[in-house]
Amino acid sequence: MVYVTAAVPPPRSEAAPTRSGRRSLALALLSGALGAAMALLSTRQPWSKGWASVPGGAFRLTADGSDVTGVPAALAIVGLAALVAVFAVRRTGRLAVSVLLTLSGAGIVTAALLGAGDNSALDEQAAKVSGDTSATVASFGYTAWPFAAVAGGALILLAGLLALRYGNRWPGMSGRYERDGTPRPRRAARPADPERPEEMWKALDRGEDPTRPDPA
Repeated sequence: MVYVTAAVPPPRSEAAPTRSGRRSLALALLSGALGAAMALLSTRQPWSKGWASVPGGAFRLTADGSDVTGVPAALAIVGLAALVAVFAVRRTGRLAVSVLLTLSGAGIVTAALLGAGDNSALDEQAAKVSGDTSATVASFGYTAWPFAAVAGGALILLAGLLALRYGNRWPGMSGRYERDGTPRPRRAARPADPERPEEMWKALDRGEDPTRPDPA
């Protein structure tokens, strides 16, 4: 009787990402970092513009994104931190951080869309310029920068969705920096070298006889 044994391939290591995992990892890093940069940059640019009527004519007003809402900038920082934290945690922790990354991107998109039509910041400036607390901006318009923040939030949202879908295939921190509780074996003490006085003193400190020959 002839027995035929089939070679079973060794299991794939968890730390070795698949090809789809590597591609999704690169795309998530690129989109997350680029999205955070776009969201932060856009909040420093003018989002809305208008005119305020003052004695002697009209005065042009502009409001930056940070004056309209501080949500996109704050969520961009949170999303960037979550993107980095994805690689520091595993399993349930990675899932929670991926959800946080996704929610950060969705929050930026929502806040930027709402901020594009918000003229409260211009009304505050009109009240200061005219000296009348009830004054409002006479005309209102918005720039393209709120939609740049929307695009940045969408990129962060994409990174979060990729982390939710492929995060279990991404590598984590190196195992050499993690401790599993297993005691490490102690290295055997080397015999003292009579040619090196410091080795003899170390042997005496350990309670050993440096002049005793090694057992065969």
